[in-house]
Formats: sequence, C-alpha cells, structure tokens
Amino acid sequence: MKNRGFTLRKRLNSFRYAFNGIRLLIQNEHNAWIHCFITICVIISGFIFNLSATEWISIIIIIGIVFSAEAINSAIESISDLVSPEYNESIKQTKDLAAGAVLIMAIVAVIIGLIIFIPKIIPYILS
Repeated sequence: MKNRGFTLRKRLNSFRYAFNGIRLLIQNEHNAWIHCFITICVIISGFIFNLSATEWISIIIIIGIVFSAEAINSAIESISDLVSPEYNESIKQTKDLAAGAVLIMAIVAVIIGLIIFIPKIIPYILS
C-alpha cells in the first residue's frame, strides 16, 4: 500500500472504518454478545459496589483488552476462511491459537473481577 500523505479526510475516514469494525464485531460475532452482556453486568455491579477509581481503571482496561482480543480473533478467522475455504490444518491451528488468546484474556478478566468484587460481596453474604 502506497503512502499518499496525511490528510484530515483520510484520518476521519480511518475512524469511520474503525467504528464500522466495532459495529461488525458486536453485530456479527456471537462471542462478542457474551462479552457485551458480561460487560453490562460488571458495569452495573461496579456502580452497586461503588468501585474506586483504580478499580474502575482496571475494569475498563481489561474490558478493552478482551474486546480487542475478540476483534483480532474475528479478523484472523475471517481472513483465514477467505484464504483457505477448505479444511487446512495450519489454518485450524492459527484459528485455535487466536481463540485461545481470547480465552486467556477472558480468564484473566474473571480473575481480576474476582479480586475486585469478592471483598465487596463477602460482607453482604456474612451479614
């Protein structure tokens, strides 16, 4: 791809394309729907349990990382299916690795959520 210089119109278009990618992720990827549901639950819980600024920062960063990993995984799956519509062991391994990366981030997100929310939930359970 040739670099044809900087223009404000090109930069604005790049944002339009990026927002379209987010829209596609949320509209078309079933796992992203699960991430959206969990994100809404976590945000509501954050308000209920009055999270500190540091806790909110942690939650927001991990939400962004999980959605980013899901978007990258979806892009890898999409390009892989285009390159090799028929079964290919290398493509399968590539897609499995990308899906594994999302799972790792989701597990990390759960662990961070537990670290933040368990100390806030336990007093309600014990009272």
